[in-house]
Amino acid sequence: GFFVAFLVCFFFAKKLFNLLVVPFKWATQWAGLDPHKVELIYTAPQEFFFTQVKLAMFGGMVIAFPLIATQIYKFIAPGLYKNERNAFLPFLIASPILFLMGASLVYFFFTPMVMWFFLAMQQAGTDDQVQISLLPKVSEYLSLIMTLIFSFGLVFQLPVVTSLMTRVGMLSSKGLAEKRKWAIVIAFVVAAILTPPDPMSQIGLAIPTILLYEVSIWAARLIERDREKQRVAREKQDAAEEVADKAPDEPPAPASS
Repeated sequence: GFFVAFLVCFFFAKKLFNLLVVPFKWATQWAGLDPHKVELIYTAPQEFFFTQVKLAMFGGMVIAFPLIATQIYKFIAPGLYKNERNAFLPFLIASPILFLMGASLVYFFFTPMVMWFFLAMQQAGTDDQVQISLLPKVSEYLSLIMTLIFSFGLVFQLPVVTSLMTRVGMLSSKGLAEKRKWAIVIAFVVAAILTPPDPMSQIGLAIPTILLYEVSIWAARLIERDREKQRVAREKQDAAEEVADKAPDEPPAPASS
Protein backbone atom coordinates (compact mmCIF):
# COMPACT_ATOMS: atom_id res chain seq x y z
CA GLY A 1 0.00 0.00 0.00
CA PHE A 2 2.75 2.46 0.89
CA PHE A 3 4.76 1.73 -2.28
CA VAL A 4 1.75 2.32 -4.54
CA ALA A 5 0.89 5.54 -2.68
CA PHE A 6 4.54 6.64 -2.95
CA LEU A 7 4.57 6.13 -6.74
CA VAL A 8 1.30 8.04 -7.16
CA CYS A 9 2.55 10.93 -5.01
CA PHE A 10 5.89 11.02 -6.85
CA PHE A 11 4.08 11.24 -10.19
CA PHE A 12 2.13 14.27 -8.89
CA ALA A 13 5.00 15.62 -6.74
CA LYS A 14 5.22 19.01 -8.44
CA LYS A 15 1.47 19.58 -8.16
CA LEU A 16 1.58 18.54 -4.50
CA PHE A 17 4.48 20.90 -3.86
CA ASN A 18 2.60 23.77 -5.53
CA LEU A 19 -0.33 22.95 -3.25
CA LEU A 20 1.94 23.22 -0.21
CA VAL A 21 3.18 26.62 -1.42
CA VAL A 22 -0.37 28.06 -1.29
CA PRO A 23 -0.05 29.07 2.43
CA PHE A 24 3.14 30.94 1.49
CA LYS A 25 1.15 32.82 -1.16
CA TRP A 26 -1.49 33.71 1.41
CA ALA A 27 1.22 35.06 3.70
CA THR A 28 2.66 37.08 0.83
CA GLN A 29 -0.76 38.61 0.22
CA TRP A 30 -1.11 39.41 3.95
CA ALA A 31 2.23 41.20 3.77
CA GLY A 32 0.94 43.42 0.96
CA LEU A 33 3.07 41.76 -1.74
CA ASP A 34 2.14 40.14 -5.04
CA PRO A 35 1.41 36.42 -4.40
CA HIS A 36 2.05 35.65 -8.09
CA LYS A 37 5.71 36.62 -7.62
CA VAL A 38 6.40 34.04 -4.91
CA GLU A 39 9.72 32.40 -5.71
CA LEU A 40 11.52 29.40 -4.24
CA ILE A 41 14.98 28.25 -5.27
CA TYR A 42 17.23 25.21 -5.18
CA THR A 43 21.00 25.59 -5.02
CA ALA A 44 22.13 22.06 -5.88
CA PRO A 45 21.26 20.19 -9.11
CA GLN A 46 19.77 17.21 -7.25
CA GLU A 47 18.02 19.20 -4.51
CA PHE A 48 14.58 19.52 -6.09
CA PHE A 49 14.58 15.85 -7.16
CA PHE A 50 15.22 14.64 -3.62
CA THR A 51 12.68 17.16 -2.34
CA GLN A 52 10.09 15.49 -4.57
CA VAL A 53 11.15 12.05 -3.28
CA LYS A 54 10.79 13.27 0.29
CA LEU A 55 7.39 14.76 -0.49
CA ALA A 56 6.26 11.49 -2.13
CA MET A 57 7.32 9.53 0.97
CA PHE A 58 5.45 11.97 3.18
CA GLY A 59 2.31 11.76 1.05
CA GLY A 60 2.61 7.98 0.79
CA MET A 61 2.68 7.60 4.56
CA VAL A 62 -0.36 9.84 4.99
CA ILE A 63 -2.38 8.04 2.31
CA ALA A 64 -1.34 4.53 3.39
CA PHE A 65 -1.85 5.11 7.13
CA PRO A 66 -5.57 4.15 7.21
CA LEU A 67 -4.80 0.91 5.37
CA ILE A 68 -1.81 0.12 7.60
CA ALA A 69 -3.82 0.89 10.76
CA THR A 70 -6.66 -1.33 9.53
CA GLN A 71 -4.26 -4.21 8.88
CA ILE A 72 -2.75 -3.82 12.37
CA TYR A 73 -6.23 -3.84 13.89
CA LYS A 74 -7.20 -6.97 11.96
CA PHE A 75 -4.00 -8.64 13.18
CA ILE A 76 -4.56 -7.95 16.88
CA ALA A 77 -8.38 -8.05 16.91
CA PRO A 78 -8.66 -11.90 17.11
CA GLY A 79 -6.73 -11.82 20.40
CA LEU A 80 -9.08 -9.29 21.99
CA TYR A 81 -12.39 -9.79 23.73
CA LYS A 82 -15.47 -8.30 22.10
CA ASN A 83 -15.70 -5.45 24.62
CA GLU A 84 -11.98 -4.71 24.09
CA ARG A 85 -12.47 -4.57 20.31
CA ASN A 86 -15.46 -2.26 20.75
CA ALA A 87 -13.40 -0.03 23.05
CA PHE A 88 -10.39 0.10 20.71
CA LEU A 89 -12.25 0.78 17.45
CA PRO A 90 -13.31 4.39 18.26
CA PHE A 91 -9.69 5.32 18.96
CA LEU A 92 -8.64 3.80 15.64
CA ILE A 93 -11.13 6.09 13.91
CA ALA A 94 -10.38 9.17 16.04
CA SER A 95 -6.60 9.04 15.55
CA PRO A 96 -6.45 9.87 11.80
CA ILE A 97 -9.27 12.41 12.19
CA LEU A 98 -7.35 14.27 14.90
CA PHE A 99 -4.15 14.10 12.82
CA LEU A 100 -5.98 15.67 9.87
CA MET A 101 -7.35 18.37 12.18
CA GLY A 102 -3.82 19.23 13.29
CA ALA A 103 -2.54 19.21 9.70
CA SER A 104 -5.43 21.45 8.59
CA LEU A 105 -4.63 23.93 11.35
CA VAL A 106 -1.05 24.05 10.08
CA TYR A 107 -2.04 24.47 6.44
CA PHE A 108 -4.84 27.02 6.74
CA PHE A 109 -3.64 29.12 9.67
CA PHE A 110 -0.27 28.37 11.20
CA THR A 111 1.98 28.19 8.11
CA PRO A 112 0.60 31.45 6.62
CA MET A 113 1.08 33.15 9.99
CA VAL A 114 4.67 31.91 10.36
CA MET A 115 5.61 32.83 6.78
CA TRP A 116 4.00 36.26 7.20
CA PHE A 117 6.18 36.75 10.29
CA PHE A 118 9.32 35.87 8.30
CA LEU A 119 8.29 38.00 5.32
CA ALA A 120 7.93 41.00 7.64
CA MET A 121 11.68 40.81 8.30
CA GLN A 122 12.53 41.79 4.73
CA GLN A 123 13.86 45.25 4.06
CA ALA A 124 13.93 47.33 0.90
CA GLY A 125 17.21 48.59 -0.47
CA THR A 126 17.91 52.29 0.04
CA ASP A 127 20.96 54.52 0.19
CA ASP A 128 21.67 53.56 3.80
CA GLN A 129 20.46 49.92 3.94
CA VAL A 130 20.94 46.85 1.83
CA GLN A 131 18.00 45.01 0.30
CA ILE A 132 17.15 41.77 2.12
CA SER A 133 14.64 39.44 0.47
CA LEU A 134 13.25 36.07 1.49
CA LEU A 135 14.04 33.38 -1.11
CA PRO A 136 13.37 30.02 0.56
CA LYS A 137 14.98 26.85 -0.74
CA VAL A 138 12.52 24.17 -1.83
CA SER A 139 14.05 21.63 0.56
CA GLU A 140 13.96 23.99 3.54
CA TYR A 141 10.37 25.05 2.88
CA LEU A 142 9.22 21.43 2.61
CA SER A 143 11.15 20.55 5.76
CA LEU A 144 9.48 23.42 7.63
CA ILE A 145 5.92 22.56 6.63
CA MET A 146 6.45 18.81 7.17
CA THR A 147 7.88 19.46 10.63
CA LEU A 148 4.87 21.59 11.51
CA ILE A 149 2.35 19.07 10.15
CA PHE A 150 3.93 16.13 11.98
CA SER A 151 4.32 18.15 15.18
CA PHE A 152 0.70 19.27 15.24
CA GLY A 153 -0.53 15.86 14.08
CA LEU A 154 1.30 14.10 16.90
CA VAL A 155 0.20 16.62 19.52
CA PHE A 156 -3.41 16.19 18.42
CA GLN A 157 -3.11 12.51 19.40
CA LEU A 158 -2.97 13.56 23.06
CA PRO A 159 -6.69 12.91 23.78
CA VAL A 160 -6.40 9.46 22.17
CA VAL A 161 -3.35 8.47 24.22
CA THR A 162 -4.69 9.78 27.53
CA SER A 163 -8.10 8.21 26.92
CA LEU A 164 -6.53 4.80 26.26
CA MET A 165 -4.38 5.11 29.39
CA THR A 166 -7.43 6.15 31.42
CA ARG A 167 -9.42 3.19 30.11
CA VAL A 168 -6.72 0.73 31.26
CA GLY A 169 -6.38 2.46 34.63
CA MET A 170 -2.98 4.09 34.14
CA LEU A 171 -4.35 7.65 34.36
CA SER A 172 -7.29 9.38 36.03
CA SER A 173 -9.06 12.67 35.45
CA LYS A 174 -8.14 13.77 38.97
CA GLY A 175 -4.46 13.04 38.39
CA LEU A 176 -4.49 14.87 35.06
CA ALA A 177 -6.18 17.90 36.62
CA GLU A 178 -3.70 17.99 39.51
CA LYS A 179 -0.75 18.00 37.07
CA ARG A 180 -2.18 20.78 34.91
CA LYS A 181 0.61 23.26 35.83
CA TRP A 182 3.30 20.74 34.89
CA ALA A 183 1.45 20.01 31.66
CA ILE A 184 1.60 23.69 30.68
CA VAL A 185 5.37 23.77 31.23
CA ILE A 186 5.86 20.53 29.31
CA ALA A 187 3.70 21.87 26.46
CA PHE A 188 6.08 24.79 25.93
CA VAL A 189 9.13 22.52 26.21
CA VAL A 190 7.73 20.10 23.62
CA ALA A 191 6.80 23.02 21.36
CA ALA A 192 10.35 24.35 21.61
CA ILE A 193 11.73 20.94 20.59
CA LEU A 194 9.34 20.16 17.73
CA THR A 195 8.96 23.56 16.06
CA PRO A 196 11.39 25.99 14.40
CA PRO A 197 13.24 28.24 16.87
CA ASP A 198 10.95 31.25 16.71
CA PRO A 199 8.47 32.38 19.38
CA MET A 200 5.42 32.32 17.10
CA SER A 201 5.89 28.66 16.18
CA GLN A 202 6.44 27.63 19.78
CA ILE A 203 3.45 29.56 21.15
CA GLY A 204 1.32 28.40 18.23
CA LEU A 205 1.93 24.75 19.13
CA ALA A 206 1.93 25.17 22.92
CA ILE A 207 -1.54 26.75 23.11
CA PRO A 208 -3.33 23.96 21.16
CA THR A 209 -1.43 21.41 23.29
CA ILE A 210 -2.75 22.99 26.49
CA LEU A 211 -6.30 23.07 25.08
CA LEU A 212 -6.00 19.41 24.06
CA TYR A 213 -4.85 18.58 27.58
CA GLU A 214 -8.08 20.08 28.89
CA VAL A 215 -10.00 18.00 26.33
CA SER A 216 -8.12 14.95 27.63
CA ILE A 217 -9.25 15.67 31.20
CA TRP A 218 -12.86 15.97 30.01
CA ALA A 219 -12.59 12.72 28.03
CA ALA A 220 -11.10 10.94 31.06
CA ARG A 221 -14.05 12.07 33.19
CA LEU A 222 -16.49 10.69 30.63
CA ILE A 223 -14.68 7.35 30.60
CA GLU A 224 -14.68 7.18 34.40
CA ARG A 225 -18.37 8.10 34.53
CA ASP A 226 -19.20 5.35 32.03
CA ARG A 227 -17.05 2.87 33.96
CA GLU A 228 -18.85 3.75 37.20
CA LYS A 229 -22.25 3.25 35.56
CA GLN A 230 -21.16 -0.17 34.32
CA ARG A 231 -19.87 -1.09 37.79
CA VAL A 232 -23.16 -0.10 39.45
CA ALA A 233 -25.13 -2.03 36.83
CA ARG A 234 -22.99 -5.14 37.42
CA GLU A 235 -23.45 -4.87 41.19
CA LYS A 236 -27.23 -4.61 40.80
CA GLN A 237 -27.24 -7.59 38.47
CA ASP A 238 -25.08 -9.65 40.84
CA ALA A 239 -27.31 -8.71 43.79
CA ALA A 240 -30.43 -9.70 41.86
CA GLU A 241 -28.89 -13.04 40.91
CA GLU A 242 -27.84 -13.66 44.52
CA VAL A 243 -31.39 -12.97 45.77
CA ALA A 244 -32.79 -15.28 43.12
CA ASP A 245 -30.39 -18.06 44.15
CA LYS A 246 -31.35 -17.74 47.85
CA ALA A 247 -35.12 -17.73 47.21
CA PRO A 248 -36.81 -21.03 48.33
CA ASP A 249 -38.04 -23.29 45.62
CA GLU A 250 -41.79 -23.15 45.10
CA PRO A 251 -43.64 -26.35 46.17
CA PRO A 252 -44.84 -28.48 43.30
CA ALA A 253 -48.42 -27.93 42.26
CA PRO A 254 -50.85 -30.68 43.43
CA ALA A 255 -51.78 -33.25 40.85
CA SER A 256 -55.25 -32.78 39.40
CA SER A 257 -57.73 -35.60 40.04
